[in-house]
Amino acid sequence: MLWILFKYGVTAALVVLISEVAKRSDRLGALVAALPTVTILALIWMYIEGQGHEKLANHAFYTFWFVVPTLPMFLLFPYLLSKYSFWLTLLISCVVSITCFAITNLVAKHFGVSLL
Repeated sequence: MLWILFKYGVTAALVVLISEVAKRSDRLGALVAALPTVTILALIWMYIEGQGHEKLANHAFYTFWFVVPTLPMFLLFPYLLSKYSFWLTLLISCVVSITCFAITNLVAKHFGVSLL
């Protein structure tokens, strides 16, 4: 139980750190947020907990396929935010991401990769 609380604490601290950096500098905050911090942290936790190399490799492999469909959202969000409220922009961005996930799933299947 103590280990899980430690993991939560470290992970939460990183999210807070990223948001605090972003408050002070848009560019530096975006750079830090764009780093695969969560993935790296997940890989570290999995490794420490004794997950095998295949499990770690699969996690990294599937992360790639799930990152690709989120990229259009980051281009669309600033444009939509200048026209709509934050919440509507976020909703539209999420719908676009889900649509892109579905398309990515179809493309990945074409290459023999089963995502869902």
